[in-house]
Amino acid sequence: MKLNQLRYICEVARRGLKVSAAAEALYTSQPGVSKQIRMLEDELGVQIFARSGKHLSHITPAGKAVLEEAQKLLGQVQNIRSIAAEHKDENRGSLSIATTHTQARHALPHVVARFREQYPGVSLHMHQGTPMQIAEMAARGQVDFAIATEAIALFEDLALLPCYRWNRCVVVPEGHSLLKEKTLTLEKLAEHPLVTYVFGFTGRSKLDKAFQDCGLQANVVFTATDSEVIKTYVQLGLGVGIMAGMAFEPERDQGLRAIDASHLFEPSVTNIGFRRGAYLRGYMHEFIKLFAPHVTREVVERAVAARTKEERAKLLEELSPYLEDH
Repeated sequence: MKLNQLRYICEVARRGLKVSAAAEALYTSQPGVSKQIRMLEDELGVQIFARSGKHLSHITPAGKAVLEEAQKLLGQVQNIRSIAAEHKDENRGSLSIATTHTQARHALPHVVARFREQYPGVSLHMHQGTPMQIAEMAARGQVDFAIATEAIALFEDLALLPCYRWNRCVVVPEGHSLLKEKTLTLEKLAEHPLVTYVFGFTGRSKLDKAFQDCGLQANVVFTATDSEVIKTYVQLGLGVGIMAGMAFEPERDQGLRAIDASHLFEPSVTNIGFRRGAYLRGYMHEFIKLFAPHVTREVVERAVAARTKEERAKLLEELSPYLEDH
């Protein structure tokens, strides 16, 4: 049994049983991947993948168990390499982060700048995607950290650290009728076409819940994953924008006005997640501390130990008074 064989079966499973896609991701040939999988199955005496003609059709029950252990083993191998790299040079390495556009554009720049000042020998890699994609990348060990508001809590394999609170603003063109309202209400918002985030993105669930709790139907006419896109279509007159308050920049967003809507919606919490069992190097702990000053190494250990919803909720409750508002 070889480590490369374990990498191959995990990558094939990750790529939806497409051997060609796995081979491309692994920078090797399709026949080579197929041959190594066959050799591993022959050695183990069980089929990991069932076949239909020349194609893989599904993962066998034995294959599911093998894959689970293979992923654990590959994670441990990565930990060994990280430990060795830490002792060789604690100030050199790489850090990969998966996050949404809103976090990458508005929450992370100053953190990244400070981190680079402290660790110029660490290369940073930023990946963007949906919250679900981001969480999956972290759970599979493809990135070190996932930073998002939605989805991360759905993955039990991820340790979860609450970082900061944020809420929403309503964005309208200059001269819009809502600017005349003394107190903005959900009833008034429901009278207008809305432009906001795609469901599952950037706290969208809190927005939908607020309207539903008041028995109102939000007239969402356009959705996007990017705050900049939302603002663009508000400027075009498509509707009233609802987005993260931190994404509005008066100096850049000329022709638009923001109305505070924090009294209408429950605040959302942005989290950072990482794979349980992953070895965090010293500079990784420092990145977390720069992003969320209240998160000490003790808090990180508690997050790793908190597996149930109840345990996670208790940790969030204890940390809530220390969360900064963005």
